[in-house]
Amino acid sequence: MTNPRTGPQQRPARETQTQTQTLQPMTTRTARVHVFGRDHINTDEIIPARYLTTDREEELAPYAMQDYDPEFVQRVGKGDIVIAGADFGCGSSREHAVWALRGAGVSAVLAPNFARIFYRNAVNNGFPALECEGIAELFSDGDEATLDLEAGTIRNETTGRELRFTPLPDFALAVREAGGWLEYMRDQDAAALAGETLNTPSTQAGHGHAGQPQGDAQSFESPESPEVPGTEPDRA
Repeated sequence: MTNPRTGPQQRPARETQTQTQTLQPMTTRTARVHVFGRDHINTDEIIPARYLTTDREEELAPYAMQDYDPEFVQRVGKGDIVIAGADFGCGSSREHAVWALRGAGVSAVLAPNFARIFYRNAVNNGFPALECEGIAELFSDGDEATLDLEAGTIRNETTGRELRFTPLPDFALAVREAGGWLEYMRDQDAAALAGETLNTPSTQAGHGHAGQPQGDAQSFESPESPEVPGTEPDRA
């Protein structure tokens, strides 16, 4: 419970240390919010590398956010929502970051934007990573939020304020409903998959930065390789 005068009250330890909190797909959810307002929270803070000895969510869950907030897993409840700063999930490409958060009970993460690989990992795993400008200013830690994936809105039930976020594409919602990318692909044909795109601020961002990449376009071009002195150019 949250007392508007004294702030969020600490919850007792959860069962995340022993088992995954399995979440059924829902398009609307009311849950408690955990605010991590700093920008550039990296995957090593979400799940430290020393725990990457398993890919089982229930075994990763006890260490979720350990190097950022060691007591997070004692407070988080099934279905809770994480609010974060920009470029959430930067750093390594480990899918374990998504698995650890979901295993701990987190149902969605909202941030102004995400690191590209974390964002795609979230989509592939059917885990909502939702882009929402101004989200960190809308909530205080412990507020209650109602998240509507289809309408693209999140409402602070404590203050009554509401924001719209970038809705997930229909196919990303379908991936979530199927339980993940592999499960989704089994039910699709190549023609249907060919037309699917994921053009969002997070997928268009440069590595570790929000917005359009700076100088990346030139790096993808293929200029002629300079000739090495003393060698003949390849004329094949």
